[in-house]
Amino acid sequence: MKRLASIADVRPTGSSSVEHSILITVAPTRVLAAFFDPAALQAWWQTTRSVTTPRVLGVYAVEWAPIPGADEVLGHLGGVFYGSVVEHIPGRELFVGDAWWLPPEGDPLGPMALEVRCEMAGPACRLTVTQSGLDEGPRWDRYYDVIASGWKASLSRLKALLEAD
Repeated sequence: MKRLASIADVRPTGSSSVEHSILITVAPTRVLAAFFDPAALQAWWQTTRSVTTPRVLGVYAVEWAPIPGADEVLGHLGGVFYGSVVEHIPGRELFVGDAWWLPPEGDPLGPMALEVRCEMAGPACRLTVTQSGLDEGPRWDRYYDVIASGWKASLSRLKALLEAD
């Protein structure tokens, strides 16, 4: 699928990012499909609602319930992550650009990008998830500290979910 030039420019170039990779012993099409299926998103990413459209210019929005207690820098966690699907190659890649995190209260954080890549690695799929932003500072640093551990736990749940089927 041809990438839209005007949308492709939203790829962040800043240094704020987090990247995780995991091997999952299922077909890449199943791995990437789990980023669009509401029931799967609820199971592995612990979302409460989602609207995800697997096509260029589709909406990608997921919501989490507010987490009790407030982070000293970010405030209450949970809220909504949303952006536009810039690229979707079934079984291979998802790129969400112009993405924002809207916390339950307080100022949004963005823009940022979410890139999901699937590649065969022997009998398994190597899933690599990269989330990156355009800005820096204490709030961004804390955000990436928080989501780094969140992505690690979520991808472990995704692996368990998909390999159990």
